[in-house]
Amino acid sequence: MADTETLTPAPDFSGWSCPLPLRDHPRVVMGHGGGGALSAELVEHVFAPAFGGPVLAGLADSAVLELGGARLAFSTDSYVVRPLFFPGGSIGDLAVNGTVNDLAMSGARAAYLSCGFILEEGVETAVVDRVARALGAAARAAGVEVATGDTKVVEAGRGDGIYLNTAGIGLVAPNVDIRPQRAAPGDVVIVSGPIGLHGVAIMSVREGLEFGAEVRSDCAALGGLVDAMLAVTPDLHVLRDPTRGGLAAALNEIATAAGVGVRLTERAVPVPEAVANACALLGLDPWYVANEGKLVAFVPRREAEAVLAAMRAHPLGAEAVVIGDCVEDHPGMVVARTGFGGTRVVDLPMGEQLPRIC
Repeated sequence: MADTETLTPAPDFSGWSCPLPLRDHPRVVMGHGGGGALSAELVEHVFAPAFGGPVLAGLADSAVLELGGARLAFSTDSYVVRPLFFPGGSIGDLAVNGTVNDLAMSGARAAYLSCGFILEEGVETAVVDRVARALGAAARAAGVEVATGDTKVVEAGRGDGIYLNTAGIGLVAPNVDIRPQRAAPGDVVIVSGPIGLHGVAIMSVREGLEFGAEVRSDCAALGGLVDAMLAVTPDLHVLRDPTRGGLAAALNEIATAAGVGVRLTERAVPVPEAVANACALLGLDPWYVANEGKLVAFVPRREAEAVLAAMRAHPLGAEAVVIGDCVEDHPGMVVARTGFGGTRVVDLPMGEQLPRIC
């Protein structure tokens, strides 16, 4: 052995990054836009204290306001999906259906939308025209009017082709009170159809992947389905469209807001074979993958059978199923009974498995 040893330098960790962003991250990361725990913390610690107000404190998909003797639902959403076009839809379809659905989750029938286009310098006008036409067609199909809008252009390299923002308003019937805080023990939990289609459709195009069969986005406006449910009973406790963060995030948000437990039957949750195969290949959990044409409902047990029948009679609810119930145990938590007879906790996701999906 030599008189002196050459010591291996200690590794420099300064450039390393954690694959999951830390909750005390000093800068915004992609996970803050994913609809999971990081998004919730950003709202709780930054936006809610800055804005205040009892309406915002409800943290529902849309705000229900009393104005001039009418009950209005009001919502806004921004769309940064990549790519702009995908099997089953486009950013234009999403911009309409996403906002219409947020209003529907309060029991409102959307009436008017605003639309803001943020365009990157250099994007082809033919692409802008195609998106605008898709948006207009989706609005007509949903029965809403685009009543006002705005256009901005940012320098090349400062955007990603097209970003959209839509805001919408609609009327809520006087006897309808749908909000996350109304979930109650005994409620039956229903999902309107197979989950995970939108997120997997986006990923298949984005990454050029094939899963044995084309996976198409479920992007659709849910106002008609909600109308069919309300025709059975106005006493729907909770409606939520499980978009970012998927079914798991939506159920966790409801459980936390109402202080109740949610108990699911794992095998009852409908996951299409193509989605299951894609998620297995990519290491994803379909319960956390975004949907754009599904809803989850918390319905009083006495009304559940009739509501389920009404959903199945509508094209967008033909595959609706009961997936669980609401319980007093483990308040604020979602658990699933597995096929092996055990129970697992379904956590709120930290961020988003698939970023830029809406």
